[in-house]
Amino acid sequence: MDPRIERIANAVEFLKGRIGGMEPETGIVLGSGLGKLADRISDPVVVPYREIPGFPVSTAIGHKGNFIVGTLGGKTVMAMQGRFHYYEGYPMELVVLPIRVMIKLGIRRLFVSNAAGGVNYDFKVGDLMIIKDHINLLPNPLVGQNLEEFGPRFPDMTRPYDPALISAAEKVADELGIPLKKGVYIAGTGPSYETPSEYKYFRLIGADAVGMSTIPEVIAARHASVPVFGMSVITNEAHDDYADDYENNGDDVVAAADAAADKMTLIFEKLISSL
Repeated sequence: MDPRIERIANAVEFLKGRIGGMEPETGIVLGSGLGKLADRISDPVVVPYREIPGFPVSTAIGHKGNFIVGTLGGKTVMAMQGRFHYYEGYPMELVVLPIRVMIKLGIRRLFVSNAAGGVNYDFKVGDLMIIKDHINLLPNPLVGQNLEEFGPRFPDMTRPYDPALISAAEKVADELGIPLKKGVYIAGTGPSYETPSEYKYFRLIGADAVGMSTIPEVIAARHASVPVFGMSVITNEAHDDYADDYENNGDDVVAAADAAADKMTLIFEKLISSL
């Protein structure tokens, strides 16, 4: 057996034993400072990653490192309270392992979130951006022998973020009176923040927000034809015209994400309930 498939199967078997007969419909990935959505999940079963066979441990700031299975918006969900990043030293196989495990547990759609820098000059700290497309500067998680039981060798990425879910989210946000941005997310390896010249370059090639995650998870989901909805919380202004004493600070990013998380939580919860 392919060792990747064996690792996935072992994790799935373990989680089935922990969550009983619950069958999650929606998978949710919660990024830096966005874990408070997990507090809205009722009747939660919490499974720390460190207890799951073959799973790595999340080491990033603002990532608690748990799977949480329960009810949100009247539906059974499975949330990742913290993700894995390439910059933590993990191979892409492990970065996307939780996504493939959730797919095997039966999720029908994936919601992803992240903290991102606003490359677009019109974006301000605290804005919420629907991800409509992305630019990938990370290694592709599908490199290597294809996992045929998940999807084809060359999966289509014409619509990586599901248009129907985007439309539904815009309707929900309008009903809640929450303004949204919409744009293109670009991801690099990190962990260093980008230079002003890199921010300028990202803007020139069509990016609106920049981060260090998310895209590998989206590729893994789309490989298996799972619809994806993505949202970024703009936590800093990623511009190339800084004041002389400006510095990007990881703690400030988490604090800004936490302040905006309530709005994102409302949108996610109502959107899930409508599906």
